[in-house]
Amino acid sequence: MEQSHVSALQLKHAGIERQIQEELSRPLPDPVTIQTLKKRKLRIKEELTHF
Repeated sequence: MEQSHVSALQLKHAGIERQIQEELSRPLPDPVTIQTLKKRKLRIKEELTHF
């Protein structure tokens, strides 16, 4: 159970990173969207450190 949860978190983390990169590659990236995605990514990273 624990390993599948960690794997799911890692997939979410990678997906958010991909979304951040996509937003940054736009001609006019939205700073609010980037900030929101980075906060979500950080929460997932913090949760991963507990395992």
